[in-house]
Amino acid sequence: MSKSLYFSSVTMAFALALTGCSGEAETENGATSGETVETVSAPEGQNWSTTVTQTEEGGYVMGNPDAPIKLVEYMSITCSHCATFGEEAFNSIRDDYVESGRVSFEIRNFVRDPLDLTAAMLSRCGGEGPFFALTKQALNNQEQMFTKAQGMGEATYNSILQSEPKVRFVKLAEELGLIGLFQQLGISEDQANACLSEEATAEKLMSSTQTAVEQYDIQGTPTFLINGKRIEGTNWAMVEAALKEAGAR
Repeated sequence: MSKSLYFSSVTMAFALALTGCSGEAETENGATSGETVETVSAPEGQNWSTTVTQTEEGGYVMGNPDAPIKLVEYMSITCSHCATFGEEAFNSIRDDYVESGRVSFEIRNFVRDPLDLTAAMLSRCGGEGPFFALTKQALNNQEQMFTKAQGMGEATYNSILQSEPKVRFVKLAEELGLIGLFQQLGISEDQANACLSEEATAEKLMSSTQTAVEQYDIQGTPTFLINGKRIEGTNWAMVEAALKEAGAR
């Protein structure tokens, strides 16, 4: 996904940023029935729930890297359904499934708009360890971010998107109050500015989003995979049922 394509319609992007998630996508039930998978102990002195690594696909995975059941969520920080899912599901995924070593949980950003991209870049600013905590707080901050976006006005928004790439996301983050938010979460202002100036990070996030569309025909968020297959459902009850069907009982 080229920058010229991504920023070609700033008015449309602004409108999208102030709505909920993008359109619903048809899904298939990719979970397969099987026997209950045995627990896998973490190495001595470690917990699977605090084991986080970056994946080749550009996501971050929590838990046993070799877990027999791999849950992937394609999510957008500007998606209200993603925020709801996080509230309902995160603690249970971490404590009831990831900690057992049977399930790993990977988040892959599916960027929908410049606001989403800005927050996603900041969520990666601390590296692997704090990624899930930073993402969770960014999702919790949705309402405030949208309020500031509306207050910014379309003219200011368009002007920011026309600025130089190295300052574009810094300016947008300042207007959205994200610099201050992430400072409260341990990311210094200098660190945040440096992360937001990395054009390569923005390009990778946009490229991985395009790959997700091409590989899995993802049209909306959240979308879930279990062991590489899309499953039916966008709420925790349906995802948990699919996990259990796959053997994570």
